[in-house]
Amino acid sequence: MSSKKSALNLNFKEIWRYRDLLLLFVKRDVITLYKQTVLGPLWYLIQPLFTSVIFTLIFNNLAAIPTGEGIPSFLFNLAGITSWNYFSACLTGTSDTFKKNQGIFGKVYFPRVIMPLSVVFSNLIKFGIQLLVFVLFYIYFVFFTSSASAARPDNVIVLLPILIIFMGLLGLGFGMIISSMTTKYRDLTFLVGFGVQLLMYGSAVMYPLAYFKEKVPEYAWLVEYNPMTRIIELFRYMTLGVGEFSISYFLYSGLISIVVFLIGLVIFNKTEKSFIDTV
Repeated sequence: MSSKKSALNLNFKEIWRYRDLLLLFVKRDVITLYKQTVLGPLWYLIQPLFTSVIFTLIFNNLAAIPTGEGIPSFLFNLAGITSWNYFSACLTGTSDTFKKNQGIFGKVYFPRVIMPLSVVFSNLIKFGIQLLVFVLFYIYFVFFTSSASAARPDNVIVLLPILIIFMGLLGLGFGMIISSMTTKYRDLTFLVGFGVQLLMYGSAVMYPLAYFKEKVPEYAWLVEYNPMTRIIELFRYMTLGVGEFSISYFLYSGLISIVVFLIGLVIFNKTEKSFIDTV
């Protein structure tokens, strides 16, 4: 069952009417994911911490990639991973919306976009936990060690909530596009994980953008104009004061995020009308 609506439609009034269902899905995503695991929600903390340690050992200690004078490599990597994780979790979590929920979609009507939205909101809770961990490590390095002498939040940190919205919109947009395409092209399901890993290496998660531009100038544009690169660089600048801030790149990241989201919404709304015949 489906309602008639235009392709470019995000009916806030209808979503608000189904807000209890949205909250139910968010609760399900947060609680049931690690319900039968030994460590449970601690995985929210373990993954970014272990990844930061590995990146520090491989890229900073072995490969000797600099993170800036007075900026601890671990803190630099944790900032990149924290911001990257929210985007990638939104993308991968929404990329199989139709396939994962085909049973419920075929039986009852509710705004289909609630499903991917619930993933974005549930991942926002995880991001909040990981951001808190980052803040705790920041406090430790700044006040209890001498290795973070240059780590200082910049005044533009007031724009952080907007930057987080950009992360969510970008991940949601790409996720809805991929979810819609997988209803016809199942091979994409297997490529998502691999593609996200490749994208991470092209998003300056474990190295400064300036270092990449210096070492590989002929390919620097591929990384430089990646919107997630700019979001991660902005996140590091806001929280650590490392790198550079440009209002033009901030607006660029926002524009790309909104455009990708709108394209994803159009494709998602068109697909939901006929996906049950192809899934």
